[in-house]
Formats: sequence, structure tokens, C-alpha cells
Amino acid sequence: MKLFVKFLFLFSILFVVSCDRGIDLAEKSNEFDLKSGMIQNYLEEAKNKNNTAKERRSSLENAYAITSSLDDNSFKANQILQITLQYYHLKDLENFKKFNDKTLEISTDVKDSIIMARSYFLNGVYYRKDDLTSAYRNFYEAEKIYLAFEESGIRDPKSYAYDYGKILTDLAKISQKVKDYSKSEDFTIRAIEKFKLAENLKYLPVCYTNLGILAKYLERYDDAVTYHELAIESAKNTEQETLRIIISYNNIGTVYKSQNKFEEAKKYYNKALSYQKILEKTPSRYARLLDNLAYVHFLADDEEIDVLGTFYKALWKRDSINDLAGISTNSLHLAEYYKVEGNDSLANHYGQRAKNTSIEIGNNEELLRSYKLLSEITDSKTGLEYTRTYIKLSDSLVKEERAFRDKFSRIEFETAEKTKEIAAISRENQYLIFAILGLSVLSLLGYVIFKQQQSNKELLFEQNQQQSNQEIYRLLLSQQLKLEEGRKLEQHRMSEELHDGVLGRLFGVRLSLDGINQRANDGFTDARNKYIDELKSIEREIRLISHDLGTETLSPDIAYVDVVESLVSDLCTVHKMDFAFANDENIDWETVDDQKKVNLFRIIQESLQNIFKHARAKSVKINFDYVDDKINLTILDDGIGFKSSKVKRGIGLKNITSRVTQMDGVVDFISNQDSGTKVSVGIPI
Repeated sequence: MKLFVKFLFLFSILFVVSCDRGIDLAEKSNEFDLKSGMIQNYLEEAKNKNNTAKERRSSLENAYAITSSLDDNSFKANQILQITLQYYHLKDLENFKKFNDKTLEISTDVKDSIIMARSYFLNGVYYRKDDLTSAYRNFYEAEKIYLAFEESGIRDPKSYAYDYGKILTDLAKISQKVKDYSKSEDFTIRAIEKFKLAENLKYLPVCYTNLGILAKYLERYDDAVTYHELAIESAKNTEQETLRIIISYNNIGTVYKSQNKFEEAKKYYNKALSYQKILEKTPSRYARLLDNLAYVHFLADDEEIDVLGTFYKALWKRDSINDLAGISTNSLHLAEYYKVEGNDSLANHYGQRAKNTSIEIGNNEELLRSYKLLSEITDSKTGLEYTRTYIKLSDSLVKEERAFRDKFSRIEFETAEKTKEIAAISRENQYLIFAILGLSVLSLLGYVIFKQQQSNKELLFEQNQQQSNQEIYRLLLSQQLKLEEGRKLEQHRMSEELHDGVLGRLFGVRLSLDGINQRANDGFTDARNKYIDELKSIEREIRLISHDLGTETLSPDIAYVDVVESLVSDLCTVHKMDFAFANDENIDWETVDDQKKVNLFRIIQESLQNIFKHARAKSVKINFDYVDDKINLTILDDGIGFKSSKVKRGIGLKNITSRVTQMDGVVDFISNQDSGTKVSVGIPI
């Protein structure tokens, strides 16, 4: 009996604790669901290519702001990973790297091996263009995680096979670059196995193409042709089928060219060139095929085609698209052609161009060929210098490739010990998941019993509160619009009152004085003329004030350029100053934001007032130009200029700077004593 009471007492305590905990978990669950939904909405907006890049970045910033408020766990790491991927699609590599580092940090802390592997892979993508060692290190870290999964058997191999295959493909490409062909071949074959296991064959043509290239380097020519044919076969009935046929035909032609089987090489180059319509859309590939075809005819020493004309046709296409790698190869072929023709001058010209272009793009293989060719066509002294340079570069490349391979071996050695650790982490994660599931079931039992009736009431309250907030927002927005409309109407009324009322009365008084002058001859004519001139000056000032009030917002019925030119003309006429005004016709002012147009108008107005007050200038030039999606405003006078220290003290210049900053633009004040002043403003559209 006592045992039963104790058991009942303990069960009661556990039940109460579970209920309380269930309530807390329910509240957290509702909050989590709300945040999760908001994050997904922002991510969808970021993926929407109909939105501008600025809008998509803003959506990503909002998504991260919510994600950062979550507790560190696998869900948070995965959401930041999705944000990272969208920055990659936007080609914002700085934020891509920053957010991927956050993903890796959190996934490492919470021991989520899958997200760690994906994050290492993305780091490899970031480095693979400029830092082969860092790229290899990150790809290899990811590869070791997947290898640990395979050895431990704790995950379904099919679930990660596709991602594993992509990592192996990148490792193969890097190994090929450093001429570790056997390792590259091993990585590629393993990648093919993974893609077949995943039943996702998108990258199979790429893998077979890489195997074909490797086989050619290793002088296994029959294998090379077979692999390129497999690349064509694996691309059948896909969007890439025609493109892969063209690429593989070109590669097969190159294999036969390496064997001096020129007739076979010509056949495959011509088969690739038969896809004329497709090649016209990719001029770089078209030019490569033309160049290869001309070169193989040149090597075969036949006259079936106009070899020189075809070389130049290919070079012209490459020049037109600035294909520097292609220009380098094409120039080498022309140099060889002219060397055989005995025209050392043109051979030297194109050899030099190949050399310079290879240096510019860092193509060391073409650079070696350039040095070798130049050593053969120049005088003995210069040729000897080129030969020495060739040997020095060749030795340094061999050392560099060996150094890369040594670094990669060290990376593999350093990470080998982590394989068992990663497998252990994965097992720990599984146990942790089971434990969490058990606790969640116990906690949710209390939640279902205690909280079921209250959940609907809370949801209804939240909906009502959201509707109320929306209504308040609409009322505030409506009130703000009414205030803005009233302010504009009052400005317009004051403008009309000054123009039609005060200005009309002054005009009447001036006409009366003119009439008296015409009739009277009492000795006060000069005095009256003086006051008439003063009245004219007052009229102009009032007209400018009226104009000023009327341009706080711009009328859609009046061209913006006319408004600006009218301002410049009126002000310069009042102050008896010459002016020149020019507007770039490429600027579509109707699409420019009204607030930006008003700010530019005010900047011109402020600058002219500064010129009239301080510059002692005789003329002023004002230009609008359109360059690289930016509107550039230039205001140039021939006055006395000012010292640079005035930039910090002048209120007018501060106002100009403030307006430019509001538009996310830049402004420069360039002036020297007695040499005029130039104000340059650039704002993005």
C-alpha cells in the first residue's frame, strides 16, 4: 500500500511537471511555427527572379533577422544555409562566404554532420577559382564526412549520394588541374557511382568528359574516344543533349589530332560544326571549332579549306567577345602558320600576342608554347633568352604542381583521423534524436490533456490582434497622406497667391509709374526709374519664390528638364551671369523617383546661390550625364574658388552633402583658390 502511494505521488509530480512543461513547449511551438513561416516567406521572395536584386537582398536580411533569434540547432543552421545559397545565386560572394561560415559554426556546435558537409562543400566552391589548396581542403573535409557515413552504415547511402558525387567531381577537377591524373580518374569514377546510386544523372556527361580528357593526357587514346562517346550517350533525351554532342565531337577530334590522325580529326570537327544554329548562340565554342579545324588542316598540309582565312575568322570572333584564352591559342596557331610560311615578322607578331595574352590570364601551358616558338623565330641572342625563360618557367611549374600534390596529401593525412570522430558524432546524433523524441512525446501528452481547449482561444485572440494592428496601420497611413496632401495644397496656394496676387499688384504699380513717366516732366523721372527698376527686381524675386514653392513636388505635366533649365535661366538672368545647360538624352526622367528629382533640383539651386553669393563668377555650366546606371550632375563655375577647409564649415555644402547621402550617392567639391569650383554628384537610379 505504501509503495502504491509513493508511486502515485511520484506519478502526480511527474504529471504536473509534464503539464507545465507542455504548456511552455506549446507556447514555444506556436512562436516557432510563426517564425518558421515568416522565414520561408522571405526566402520565397528572395528566390523570386521577378524582384530586383535590392528587394531580394532585403528579403534575405529579413529572413536572417528572424533566424538569428532562434536557438542554435539543426533547423537554424539549415535556414542560414538556405540564405547562403540565395546569396550565391545573387553573385554576392562576400555575404555568401560570411553566412556559410555562420552555418558551419552552428552545425559544428550542434554536431549536424550533413549540414557540416554541405557547408564545407560551399566553402570549396568559394575558393575553387582562386585558392586551390583551400578549395581542396574544404571539399576533402566534406568527402570525409560522407566516407564516414559509408563506413559506419548509419545513414541510407542513397540519401546523400548526389551531394557526395558533386564533391567527388570537384575534387577530380582540382586534381586534374595539378596534373594528378590518376587521382582525378579515381575521384571521377567514384562520382559516377554516386550519381547512378542517387538516380540523378545530371552530372554524368561532365564526368565522362573528364575521364576522356584524362585518358588523352595519359595517352590512352582508345579509352578517351570511348569516354567521350559515353558522354554523348548519357546526355540523350536531356536539355544538354545537343551541347554535349558538340563538346564531345570537338574532344574526339582533339584526341585524333594528338595521334596525328588528321582525317578522323577533320571528320569530327566538321560534324560538330554542322550544328550551325546552336553554335551561333555560343560564339566562343564556334570559334574554337573553326580554329581547331584550320589547325588540323594546317598540320595535314592540305588545301581543302582556306586555312589562313579560317584562322582569321576564328580570331575575329574571339576578339569580338574578348575571349582571351581563345585569342592566346589562335595567335599561337597563326604564329606557327607564318613560321612555316617563312614570314618571321608576322610569326613574331602573333607569338608576342600569344605570350602577352597568356601572361594576362595566367595560362602557363600556352605561355610555355609561346616562349618555345619565339625562341625558334627570333635571332640567336633573343632566342637564347626565350629558351632560358622557357626552361625556368617549366621547372617552376613542375615544382608548383609537386607542391600542390604534397599539400593535398598532407590534407588527406590530417583529415583521415577525423573519419572515426565524425562517425561517432553521427551515432551520438541518432541517440540524441531518440532521447529528444521520447521526451517530446511525454511532454506533448501533458500538453494535449491540459491545453487543447485554450489553443483555439489564443489563436482567435492573435487573429483579432493582427486585424486591429492592420487597421491602426491603415488609419495612420491615411492620416499621413492627408497631412502631406494638405501641406502640398497650402504650398500651391501660397505660390499662386504670390504669383497672381502680390506679383500682379506690383506689376500694376510699375505700369502706373511708367505711365506717369511718359506724361510728366517734373524732374523726378530718374528717381521714378530707379524705383521702377527696384520693382522689377522685386517681381523677379517673388517669381523665383513662387517657383521655389511650386517645385517641392514636380508636376507630371511639365518636363523635368524644362523646370531645371527654367530655374537656371531665371536665376542667372537675375544675377546677370552667362550659363550653359546640357542634358543627356539617355536619361529617362519619367522613371526617376520624384524625391531624387526634387533633391537634384535643390542641389542646383543651392549651388547657384553659393556661386552668386561667394564665387564672383562670370559664367556657370550645368550638365546631366548618364553613365553605368548612374545620373551624374556637374556644376562648374569660373569664380575665385575656395579653400578646402570651407567644405567642413559651409552650411550650403553640408545641405548638398546631406541630400546626396539620402539618395545613396556620392559628391565631390573640387576647388582651388582663383581657379573656379566644380561640384560633381553621382546617384544610382
